[in-house]
Amino acid sequence: MATVDEVTEALRDVIDPELGLDFVELGLIYEVQIDEQGTVDVTYTLTSPGCPIGPQVSEQIEEFVGELEGVRDVRPTMTFSPPWTPERMSEDAKFALGF
Repeated sequence: MATVDEVTEALRDVIDPELGLDFVELGLIYEVQIDEQGTVDVTYTLTSPGCPIGPQVSEQIEEFVGELEGVRDVRPTMTFSPPWTPERMSEDAKFALGF
């Protein structure tokens, strides 16, 4: 069975192509839940509702998390509630982007 930490680590491979940073560092992953059957629910957001990479992000989440041992299904869910703000970024991401 995969752990939340393992899923979070796999999500570091999901990169925002415009910013060149991963979704975890950018604070775009809101929640990870794993049930007893190996279904992983990932709630994520984008930097803005008009961001064109939404479908690509969903596919990458399914791919990278789906490779983990014990994962049977991956269900990415995009939300804009609450809206993303730069304060959600890690200190490293803030430094890299000049915040």
